[in-house]
Amino acid sequence: MERKKNYLFAALLLIFATVSCELVDDDLNKHWNPDSGNDSTAVDLDAVAEIIAALPLDDIHLKEVHAAVSSSSLNGYDEEYTMRNLFSNPGSGVGDPEVESKAAQFMQNPLRKLIEEHVHSSAGIPTKAGTSSEVDPDKFLKALTDSDIQIYWPFSENWDGSTFPIVTFDPEDGADANVGYRLIVGRDGSRSIESVIVDEEMAAEEPVWVVNRNSDAGYTSLEMLRRNDPDWGEGGGSIIVMPSGKLNLCPGTKASSKPLRSLVLKDFTMKRNFDPWFAGASEFFVKTGYVEDFTATTEAELRLYNPTVTDFLVVVKRNQVGIPQPFNAMLITDWSDQMTHCAFMITEDDGGTRTEWKCTALVRVASKSYGVEINLPFNSRDDYVWRGQLSNKWIKQNSGITSHFGDVDLTFEVLEQ
Repeated sequence: MERKKNYLFAALLLIFATVSCELVDDDLNKHWNPDSGNDSTAVDLDAVAEIIAALPLDDIHLKEVHAAVSSSSLNGYDEEYTMRNLFSNPGSGVGDPEVESKAAQFMQNPLRKLIEEHVHSSAGIPTKAGTSSEVDPDKFLKALTDSDIQIYWPFSENWDGSTFPIVTFDPEDGADANVGYRLIVGRDGSRSIESVIVDEEMAAEEPVWVVNRNSDAGYTSLEMLRRNDPDWGEGGGSIIVMPSGKLNLCPGTKASSKPLRSLVLKDFTMKRNFDPWFAGASEFFVKTGYVEDFTATTEAELRLYNPTVTDFLVVVKRNQVGIPQPFNAMLITDWSDQMTHCAFMITEDDGGTRTEWKCTALVRVASKSYGVEINLPFNSRDDYVWRGQLSNKWIKQNSGITSHFGDVDLTFEVLEQ
């Protein structure tokens, strides 16, 4: 694999050794596939990167993108600016309100205006197939708006507030390096584009915009779950997220005279990045299957209980490898002594078709163990980080102790309420 990467690097270097500055090939017709039947793939990533690189960007456009990716990050997502937000609410990040709360400061000359003007000026060029048909700029813009394409700005927190970005795109083939376009401004104000080789090390040293595909905007992050409940105020990593529809009890309080024992995942540590850097952060889903408040004393009563599944998303950025991230989500609200094992699974999201892991939680009735069937959903291309059963006994013995689960470390805590 290392030799293959070196060959790729050598080939790219050879291509750009003789030409340092060039015009970006932003011909829409070469990258437009209106018959794909899928808005998410009707526009190519390289086409969008080339369009953005060719735009007459100004300081306000850089601030717009930076405001959006910073907001997404604060909301518990990656450093991302989706095309949907770019066109509908300039400067807003994933998780921001849909109203144009931030658009006012960017509305005079938003980035979407530059893109629209550029796309309309590019119309009338023969298609790639050489026919006389033309690209409809409005259809192209709609497909771009409706797609899952976004601008990803790694290490955006290091931006100096003025340096223009290198624009590149996710090659979607696992490569570590790709061609990027750097804007060169001459003393006379003239502009040209320099082709460079972009890798993660370069992105950590100077601003880089990566055109890639979004994978987490459709989910609610832990931070957004905290903020969405009025009892949680402005959110924050120390506040415990309850499963949907459960009472938000504070440690030390009781809903009744019966003691309540709950399982909380306190923190989550990613030990390695799971995706190529062009794809951005790793999105983990933590799923638990159990039988809540199980007190059955007969087999007949066992049939009255249905399994419960909790499912939480945590986004871990690439620069957070090895750093414990506050999780503070309640996985099991009421773990009775009769439930001996719960089902537990961690996956890293890579998309694909929806499928299920058929697993069991174990309960005890009249000194006999019974398996309760549970289906935990995941996507067919997801990476399995860990899946199996957690025993009641193990959880009690390891409360507050960091434990290893594949390529992540977890700290569970048992709360007595």
